[in-house]
Amino acid sequence: MGRTIGRFALYIILVLAAILALVPFVWLIAATVKPSQDMFVYTFFGPRVTFKNFTELFTTVPFARYIINSVFIACASVCVQLFLSSLAGFSLAKYQFKGKKFVYLLMLATLMIPGQLTIAPTYELLYRMGFVDTYIGLIIPAAVSVFGIFLFERSMRQVPDELLDAARIDGCTEFRIYRDVVIPVSRPMIGAFCLIAFMGAWNSFLWPQIMLHSNHRFTLPIALNQMVNLYSQSYGLLMAGTFLAILPVIALFFLLQREFVAGLTAGAVKG
Repeated sequence: MGRTIGRFALYIILVLAAILALVPFVWLIAATVKPSQDMFVYTFFGPRVTFKNFTELFTTVPFARYIINSVFIACASVCVQLFLSSLAGFSLAKYQFKGKKFVYLLMLATLMIPGQLTIAPTYELLYRMGFVDTYIGLIIPAAVSVFGIFLFERSMRQVPDELLDAARIDGCTEFRIYRDVVIPVSRPMIGAFCLIAFMGAWNSFLWPQIMLHSNHRFTLPIALNQMVNLYSQSYGLLMAGTFLAILPVIALFFLLQREFVAGLTAGAVKG
């Protein structure tokens, strides 16, 4: 009886916490369908519902172009990071070579360096290479994820060496072993890393703000920041743009939530 009451109380607390966490999201949805004169009159939904904010969002600014830019940069960054991080993680997990411990220490050292310290030298390097105001200038600096390398190294270490030896006996090359044997086994970690990398690239603001100068190349965070005027503010447009900007992340999370949870818990139980 006591355990049942305790579990019921726990469920009540979790439901209340979930409702509290959803309040800002509900307020955001309500703000997108309210006219400007009702924005601060009603806390949530008012008596008048309009979709004028969405229509003005796509007619007054090239918002569709900004969405395409963000989708392209996020997807390209995820693909590059996924390939390089998984390949490096596979090498560290399954091969022994001289200087391996030094590589680990060097990777740990890079994690301790704040990203803000590398902005100036990275910008100068890309400027000399002619990559300023280009998409390549956004993708290259994030191509190697040390965090992702550690994730895949921990995950791929659990792949039995006997499985790799059997593939070598069958005549598989090392790259084919990585592609056809190790990658399918590491699917949960791939889902978790793709979600984390996509969110990082999708929400990135500082580096695109520095690198991109042309309006038609702006990403969604920069576009939303441009909507904040000094003397006037269209909160309806801003809320509508914010709502559309978070939809892809929510959709991707629901699509990869099983792999995300499985990837984060990989290695927690020693088999």
